Amino acid sequence: MAIDSAIADLAGTVINKIWPDKSEAEKQQLAAAVQLVQGQMDINKAEAASGSVFIGGWRPAIGWVCAAALACQYIARPLLVWAGIITGHNWPVLPGLDDNLWQLMLGMLGMGGLRTVEKVKGVASS
Repeated sequence: MAIDSAIADLAGTVINKIWPDKSEAEKQQLAAAVQLVQGQMDINKAEAASGSVFIGGWRPAIGWVCAAALACQYIARPLLVWAGIITGHNWPVLPGLDDNLWQLMLGMLGMGGLRTVEKVKGVASS
């Protein structure tokens, strides 16, 4: 009987290697993603606790740059175009910003797709 159970165990191992359980693979991927996010959160906490501008100040600096760029894109640029039309100046079209600014800002605000993935998979806490 021991030989039969050993053969069954070996066959089960071979089958799992060839056709792995998808739910187990998804659990492992989710666990790896959670570990990665937790590590980044720990780094963010350490940076925020630092008194140095060069360690903890880069994130606010990028945030202010994003805010200034958005203000230029959606407030200053249209107002300048409007002022040019009203005053009769034929100014060239000012260049606009592309979607990279939005990606940077949403990533900084933590509004990426990870929370949506958690909700869809049913693993979100609330």
